[in-house]
Amino acid sequence: MNQEFLTRMKELLKDEFDVFEASLTKPMYRGIRYNPLKITKDRFLTLFPYACKQTPFCEESFYLENEASQVGNHPLHLSGACYMQEPSASAPVEILDVKENDWVLDLCAAPGGKSTQIAAQLKHSGLLVCNEIERKRAHVLMSNMERMGFGEVIITGSNTDALCSECAGWFDKVLVDAPCSGEGMMKKHDLANTEWSEQNIQSCADRQLQILKNAVKALKKGGILVYSTCTYALEENEQVVSRFLKDNKEMIQLDCKASFGRSGFPVAGMKEKSVCRIFPMDQGEGHFIAKFQKITSGNTKKVKEKKHVHPSKDVYKQLESIIALPQGYFDIVNEQLYYRVKPFLDLGNITVLRQGIRMGEMIKQRIEPHQHLFTSSYLRPFLQQSVELDDAHLRQFLKGEQLNIAHFKGYTAITWHGQVIGFGKGDGSVIKNKYPKGLRKNNLI
Repeated sequence: MNQEFLTRMKELLKDEFDVFEASLTKPMYRGIRYNPLKITKDRFLTLFPYACKQTPFCEESFYLENEASQVGNHPLHLSGACYMQEPSASAPVEILDVKENDWVLDLCAAPGGKSTQIAAQLKHSGLLVCNEIERKRAHVLMSNMERMGFGEVIITGSNTDALCSECAGWFDKVLVDAPCSGEGMMKKHDLANTEWSEQNIQSCADRQLQILKNAVKALKKGGILVYSTCTYALEENEQVVSRFLKDNKEMIQLDCKASFGRSGFPVAGMKEKSVCRIFPMDQGEGHFIAKFQKITSGNTKKVKEKKHVHPSKDVYKQLESIIALPQGYFDIVNEQLYYRVKPFLDLGNITVLRQGIRMGEMIKQRIEPHQHLFTSSYLRPFLQQSVELDDAHLRQFLKGEQLNIAHFKGYTAITWHGQVIGFGKGDGSVIKNKYPKGLRKNNLI
């Protein structure tokens, strides 16, 4: 472990340093959060094969025992009924306090842990915009949102200045889970240890301030901004809060009112008792959380809706054979058909990677359905047919094999204990496998 880092932590923690240092030799806290839009708590605990213990950070979050292995290959995970997440990472969204019909912006969203948590709290209402400028990470984010079944979402790949200017004054809530030096993740990521330096910490702090400044533009008057990091450094935490409040007079600091963690450290210009810190001694890895409110009006950009489109009669008729679609809206981008409960929005020159539920690719006068149509938790009740698999058939399906199951004709959802894993196409005697090749598994719990 980097000695300079340890020296700084000893100065910060004083009498608690020995306990902190001992924690660095222990395994990371592991956690899993169930998706309440796909499964109930009792059902999850019944089907999940490992013992779980409730965390203090989030009602849906549980500690995982160290011996729990290959959780990512369990059908509950593959179906989007749960998400593996370090327990204290769920804390910032709890402090954000999302309500149904809120418009929420997750400004640094990949890989999607906090975005999926927000989307579950929105319950298909309001709007969630998830932004990630790094394209590879943005695709991981998109994959997780799709697996978890969320559709009232816009996934963007923009710099924060451009995005917040385009969406100025739109949002009730903004989360900035900022890129940081990652001191709290040293046990997980070697780079956080080997590349640690005070210069990097200062560079991160300056970047965090710029992202926060941009985030202010996106907020409505009265809107809430939550800032979080997974680092211990004062420069990236309390000092960022102090500098931010000094430079942004339209923002005030609010009390996090957390029932977990502890207060921050005293720094002039901010309220240390109003922020929340989480150390390994608090049963989580490193997290810092601060909360703000915008008290003045700023520039507001008009929300523009995209022109309504509709698939051809042939495509719509085919869709109706798959799903009894509720009233909603369509968009077509590069021959891909998308669906939303609310109208599609026009974000100008902002790079939009996904808006709504990807229903499928239109080829001439037909549609080749997409996995998202079946994994969507909103559309699940409207699917026309499904076939429930036992464990043996599920293993076949996840390997990409054809299922020798008769009587099903047309596209059908494939389920395990009621959870949709994917889909296939039956001809009356067999079901052809349509599970995406990139998701197929040879080893299943």
